[in-house]
Amino acid sequence: MTESATTAVDDNADVPEYPTPRDGKCPFAPPPELLATEKSVSRARTWDGNTPWLITGHAAQRTILSDPRVSANDHLPGFPFPTQHQAETTAGRPKTIFDLDGAEHARLRRMLTSSFSRKRMQALRPGIQQVTDDLIDKMLAGPAPVDLVEALSLPLPSLMICDLLGVPYTDHGFFQKHAVVATARNVTAEVSAQSFVELSGYLGTLITAKIDAPAEDVLSDLGAQVSAGELTISEAATMGLIMLIAGHETSANMITLSTALLLQNPDQLTLLRETEDPKVISAAVEELLRYLSIAHLGQRRIALEDIEIDGETIRAGDGIIAPLPAANWDPMAFPEPEKLDLTREARHHHTFGWGPHQCIGQQLARIELEVVFSTLYRRIPTMRLAVGFDELEFKGDSLAYGIHELPISW
Repeated sequence: MTESATTAVDDNADVPEYPTPRDGKCPFAPPPELLATEKSVSRARTWDGNTPWLITGHAAQRTILSDPRVSANDHLPGFPFPTQHQAETTAGRPKTIFDLDGAEHARLRRMLTSSFSRKRMQALRPGIQQVTDDLIDKMLAGPAPVDLVEALSLPLPSLMICDLLGVPYTDHGFFQKHAVVATARNVTAEVSAQSFVELSGYLGTLITAKIDAPAEDVLSDLGAQVSAGELTISEAATMGLIMLIAGHETSANMITLSTALLLQNPDQLTLLRETEDPKVISAAVEELLRYLSIAHLGQRRIALEDIEIDGETIRAGDGIIAPLPAANWDPMAFPEPEKLDLTREARHHHTFGWGPHQCIGQQLARIELEVVFSTLYRRIPTMRLAVGFDELEFKGDSLAYGIHELPISW
């Protein structure tokens, strides 16, 4: 690795560690150290001893994440990986839409535009509603208490992303197991690499089959791009892999975490449960997305040129981390950010990122959450935690923040 300002900070300098643990008394809030930063641009020390730039301010994040001089290319020396296993395995993985820039990135993103169009996502709403009702019916017909993760939070987005991509839901145990590996911070490089090989091989086989027998799904769309010579099977499989993982893991955590948060804020839960106004439900979803920021370890970038921002100079080759929870709790963008207010105008949050790499599946996530939040609490108005709040185990060591199990009763 060539030396840059990322690695030039004195080892004894007063640079905080990143990420820092959350306050156990306020597990829904970002770490206090992240919110206590006086400057919106500062240094932080990561797991590998490097000191990339931390961009915490809402406005500063928008500037950095939309700047063409900032790259998502994780194959460049100095890229600030969130985990050691990702750093050690990236070189062996093909580049995709998620780590390309400029025209090359735009070309691949256009391939998926129709697959994730607003019209196509809205067409899924009746199916999402039916699956939600079916899962709640099953939950109510069985004994209580029940783990909401197992009963609803995980199966709903898994079923929907399988339907959208064209992945058999009967294989959900297989890909959910690999999703846990992909989002864990403490697995070894060997385990990570083997998991990637198994899951990408599985998706490559599905895409190859869909080239011969296409259907109305995203893997068939990717197969068509392979046939046209615009993607290799390896590239298409990697794109499918990331969409499959992100498409169920983040929504599952969001449903669970939001429910736990609302049970701790009964006035806000009542507001959501008693409304049928789509605008009120939509606003509530945006506020919950802002408040919780599931992708809590932020977006990672690297500077291609020197950049002046907020009185600091980010040098070419410096790593950059944009912790999304910090921007979502920036009081300049969201007054009284610690207050959960489902009537707040919060759509300018960064939970889906910002700039050209914004989450391509965000419309699907919003629709899933709107359906669940307008249905679950209305159908189970007496829902309550079946264990003490302090017994809940939060996913601090996962790239996707959440709760492992949420036992509920009614």
